[in-house]
Order: sequence, then structure tokens, then C-alpha cells
Amino acid sequence: MTTVFITGASGYIGGDLLSVLVSKYPDLHYRLLVRSRDNGQKIKAQYPNVEIVHGGLDDSETLVAESARADIIIHTADAADHLGAAKAIAQGALEGHTEERPVYWLHTSGAGIFSFSDTENKVYGEKGEKIYDDVQDIHEIVSFPDHAFHRDVDKAVLEAGSVRPGVLKTAIVSPVTVYGRGRGPCSQRSRQIYELAKLTIQRQKVPIIGRGLSFATDIHIHDLTSLYVILFEKALTKQDDGLWGPEAYYLSENGEHCWGELARSIGQICVAEGFIPNAEKEAFGFEDARKWAGYEAASWGLNVRCRASRARQLLGWQPSAPSLESELRDIVKGEYRRLQEGESSA
Repeated sequence: MTTVFITGASGYIGGDLLSVLVSKYPDLHYRLLVRSRDNGQKIKAQYPNVEIVHGGLDDSETLVAESARADIIIHTADAADHLGAAKAIAQGALEGHTEERPVYWLHTSGAGIFSFSDTENKVYGEKGEKIYDDVQDIHEIVSFPDHAFHRDVDKAVLEAGSVRPGVLKTAIVSPVTVYGRGRGPCSQRSRQIYELAKLTIQRQKVPIIGRGLSFATDIHIHDLTSLYVILFEKALTKQDDGLWGPEAYYLSENGEHCWGELARSIGQICVAEGFIPNAEKEAFGFEDARKWAGYEAASWGLNVRCRASRARQLLGWQPSAPSLESELRDIVKGEYRRLQEGESSA
């Protein structure tokens, strides 16, 4: 029986993916790394046949052991920024497998890596012209400077996959700004756009970083999950066909938004719904935004512009979920309800 090791099943992305995999492939052996016992119980209640492995990303021995026994590894729990976890997974994967029994690793990065030029030059709220295509620009993408967001972990994954490519087959999935209600057992809410709506309601003003001209690519959670599932199915049937390895960097997108225009749209919805009196703008500096709304707010002033050609061309992936524009009112109303309820569902 195929063993699937998943980190982040209690999270937004990992939870949504788990819900689809268990529904579509109920007979596989799922082992889930979960830090919180409460979340472990929630997952087990919904999916009684999965196995919970209690631990966190700092538990290197656990990660090594689980990666050594798994046939497919799906890493979504803070995967883009925890270097130690990536190294432990790589160690276990390489030690526990052979060319006769290879292991497939679906690693989750983050599209924040594409904003390195803005952060390097301390330019916030201005439009960036560069749009990265994961086929045409793949050599640049896998060679970003070491100081770029997530680059240290991306680099570790790519290097691990090159040690014994017939044994460890890697693919990096890089989500962009994700929206939509998740289907997982613990977390159904994304962050960046939701925090923007929340702050608008809290401060009764529309927050704009700089001139509000930066752009970001976006994707519905269901479309992101469908990309993971296609890659998972390729791993399940051991299909290679150039899908894994040093150029297996898969972006996911179905459009883009201007952060300033999005903030103004949120403000207009808030006014129409009676959540704020008017759509007065409030100018924010980069650090001010981070102070008020955490690191998610930093993305409101940065450019992350990408095109997901690889998944479309090699996997036949076609996003079909509702657009951000069509979901935006529900997102705003949902944030208002959360605030009214004292964020008890956070």
C-alpha cells in the first residue's frame, strides 16, 4: 500500500488537499504530522483512517523517519521557511529509498520569492513590470539570489533532488495569493486578502501602501489543490516525463490584482454593507502595515507577478474556480462576521 506523509494537514493549503486526496484515494496509507493534539483529534474525527504523527518541524528525527518510510511526501507546513525541516525530509528520503523504490516529494514554496527586487531596493507600492514565467524564465527562477524570500529552502530542496535524481524526485509548488474557503478540518481561511479586509473594517479606512500600484497574482484554493492532485497522481503512477527535478518549479495562478485597486474595492463593499461610513484612504508605510497586520500586510506593497505555464503545458492543469472579483464580497462579509464574533473561529 502506498504511504503518503503530509505536513500541514491542519493548515489551509494542506487541509484542503487532504480533504480531496482522502475522498479520491481513501485506501492509501496517510500519515500526518500534526503539532497540536486538538487539531489531531479534529482531523481524526473527520478522517478516522488516517494516522496522526504528533510532532512539529523541529522534530528532525521524526521527519527523517517518516520521510524514509513514505512513498510520497507532501510538505505544506511552513514549508517555505523552515530550512531544518527541509533538510530532515531530504535526509530521510535519500536514506530510505532506492532507484527500485523511489520517493516523490511535493514541496510548497511561496511566491514571495518573486518580490526580492522590491525588498532589495526598498520600493513599495509601485508597479513592477517583470512577469516571471515558470517555463521561459525557469533558469532565473531556480537561481534567484540567496537573500530572496524562501530561497534558502528552495535551494535545499533543489540540491537534494540533484544528489540521486533516480531516488528522490522533487517538485516545488509555489502558491501565489490564495483565496477561497478551504475544505480542511481545521483552517479554512487564507491570509493576505482576508487581513486587508479585516484591517479596513477595524480602522474604518482603506489601507494603501505607498501609491498602491503594486500587483500580485492570485489563485483560488480549489485550483491550487487541483494542481497538487495532478502532481500527486503522477507520483502515484510513477510517471516522470520531465515532471520532476531541477526545473520542476510549478507556479499557480489564474489572474492578478493591483493591491491598491483591491483595497478600494474592499472599501466600497464595506461602505455598501454598512461596515464603514466611507471609503477614506489611509496611507501606510511598509513597516506600519506590518505593525498593524503582521507580515501578510507586507505583500500589499510588493510585486509578485507570475505565469503558471509549466502546469498548463506539462500537466494539462486548467483553473476553473470562481475569480477573486466574484468572491470578494463574501470574503469581506466573512471578515466582518469574524470580528463580530470576537474572532473565536481564528
